[in-house]
Amino acid sequence: MKPKWQAVFFVFALLLVSCSSKYHQFVSNYTFTNPSGTPDYSNPDYWAAHPDKKDPSDSIPLPLRESYHPDSSVDVFFVYPTTYTDKQKALGWNAAIDNAALNAKTDYSTILYQASAFNEAGRVYAPRYRQANLYCYFPKTQSDTIQALAAFELAYEDVKAAFLYYMQNNNKGRPIIIASHSQGTTHTKRLLKEFFDGKALQKQLVAAYLAGMPVEPDFFTSIKPCITPEQTGCLCSWRTFREGYTPDYIISEKDTAIVTNPLTWDKSKPVAERSANPGGLLLNFNKLIKGVTNAKVNSGVLWTEKPHFFGNLLYTTKNYHVADINLFYKSIRDNAKLRGASFQKK
Repeated sequence: MKPKWQAVFFVFALLLVSCSSKYHQFVSNYTFTNPSGTPDYSNPDYWAAHPDKKDPSDSIPLPLRESYHPDSSVDVFFVYPTTYTDKQKALGWNAAIDNAALNAKTDYSTILYQASAFNEAGRVYAPRYRQANLYCYFPKTQSDTIQALAAFELAYEDVKAAFLYYMQNNNKGRPIIIASHSQGTTHTKRLLKEFFDGKALQKQLVAAYLAGMPVEPDFFTSIKPCITPEQTGCLCSWRTFREGYTPDYIISEKDTAIVTNPLTWDKSKPVAERSANPGGLLLNFNKLIKGVTNAKVNSGVLWTEKPHFFGNLLYTTKNYHVADINLFYKSIRDNAKLRGASFQKK
């Protein structure tokens, strides 16, 4: 893992820390303990989102509730981003699976604001996993690098175990959407490579939404980038920055990453104006902001103008990593449902 990702994850960490007080009221809801430290995916407690329990992924923004018509014939396997952002690594290099404060933080940030974007497209599954600490992405010493790689490996093994459990006990041949953000995408790239790419399971893949991390053009053999809104069996990916800004570490990337415009979903339409954005979700879950920003594909990244919302004068960052899904929430929601319907017409 290279230091070049430091800026990306500091943006994400700072926002999560600034909002952390919102999660404290839910901590007492998380009472399960695990002396072994190993997740038990037969127990719903070890899923941040699961169709058999009520959880934040079931939430629907107020403006969308009247038109809500979920598709229960499709499954969504969502892997959440890093929420273990403690610089001191108080829980170690990997998060504990039963830490109440961290589970509350996860569920009422990424599960509420990101996983919920897919709850109309299908039944949402999001496994808890022993995520690697934020600082694993930029180790300072050789020893740190070894520890960081081991932490990512442990995290992936949990995600893999959850997926295997899901496939053996829940899927029953249903179409699958894979979705993720940030560290989640680090793991879903491997998951897709191991279980879908050129494998029989690829026939069940509706689409993959891999946000916040680069997906190299040649990473997959059989899974291709989505180039039209209705296409299935393909992948979408993007990283969001303010228009005109591309970090040095991306400029120096050897290969240009796959970039999907999350407003047009069409390779032939790489630019979309704000008017094409049906709504983003920022800090107020029940306020959908139409036209919050535009989207333009540019050399391995997605560029947008500064988001339009009340208080945006204080929003000075040029790195919109934390909002890769939020800025395009309604568009992602609509497209996932469209691809699910298209898949079932095949």
